[in-house]
Amino acid sequence: MLQNCATAEGTAAYAARFANLTGNFRPMIGLSVGSIGIGTYLGESDPATDDAYADALRAALLGGINLVDTAVNYRFQRSERVVGKVLAELIGAGKLKREEVVVATKGGYLTFDTEMPADPRAWFEDNYVRTGIVGPGDMVEGSHCMTPRYLEAMIETSRANLGLDTIDIYYLHNPETQLSAVGRDGFIERIRSAFEFLELKVDEGKISYYGTATWNGYRVAPKDPSYLSLTDLVAVASEVGGPEHHFRVIQLPYNLGMPEALTLANQTLPDASKVSTLAAANAIGIAACASASLLQGRLTRGLPALLAETFPEMGSDAQRALQFVRSTPGVNVALAGMSSAEHVKHNLGTASNPPAAFDTLMKLFKRTD
Repeated sequence: MLQNCATAEGTAAYAARFANLTGNFRPMIGLSVGSIGIGTYLGESDPATDDAYADALRAALLGGINLVDTAVNYRFQRSERVVGKVLAELIGAGKLKREEVVVATKGGYLTFDTEMPADPRAWFEDNYVRTGIVGPGDMVEGSHCMTPRYLEAMIETSRANLGLDTIDIYYLHNPETQLSAVGRDGFIERIRSAFEFLELKVDEGKISYYGTATWNGYRVAPKDPSYLSLTDLVAVASEVGGPEHHFRVIQLPYNLGMPEALTLANQTLPDASKVSTLAAANAIGIAACASASLLQGRLTRGLPALLAETFPEMGSDAQRALQFVRSTPGVNVALAGMSSAEHVKHNLGTASNPPAAFDTLMKLFKRTD
């Protein structure tokens, strides 16, 4: 396994090598992180897709992208393994240092190994139930679990897949999934148990920070059954980890088609003020990674002419969509799935320009009062 983790010194040295990427690197949890991160979610579970991701990761890590986002269940563990392979290759060749790269992964959803087994139920029984990893009542909706013993198994699986002694950011993957089954009180107890376990993993040096990667939780109204209160989660982290707790990052969808992280005042701060999730994260000291910046490719073409007028320095709709996300106050990293070196090069063209001013972004929003 590769030793060490991302460090302030290492990421700053990485950023210094890419002075041509104007305004690309910004502070995040004490590190220097590029404004665009590479995601590894989409694609077939086959060797051809593995190879394409490997090419994309090489281009990203050598081109100015130093945050990689993955999950144990992405492509049945294959995405993590490709990330591990490329990191080992580049670090072994002296082209990259472990301390320069931020690796984020997730646990929460059940995953198979490499491919869908012929008999999924039997595979699940053999690998999760008989081993004691998943017990009665642990699983929600037939696919989601976040008990300490499950997270223990997933962290060890991810460390092995990635070939990393320490994972930089470990997310609970869509924890709001649990709400439908256990209610708010039960959910808070499960979160408390998970956070307490994750603080222990930080103490053991197996992860550096933890967070929540969500789809609905942070972008819906408080009355929605899947709503997550960032203030409540930070309070739980403070209970189990003290004021120096390591719950320091959230991930949520944010893009031109899903702007709620900026526009919906659905979070309540300790002073009772109502603010957006991005504003709340900034006020509380939580970093925010925007997922689905290109809405899984749907924002790469056919955007209204207003976008070209707003971002005239950008050469494509994909770059305009990324520029919108990376320029939004409170967004530390705009994540985009990239499964080819060509896509990486094109998306990095965005980072050669400074982020847009807030007033420029506001031209895209029409007042309704």
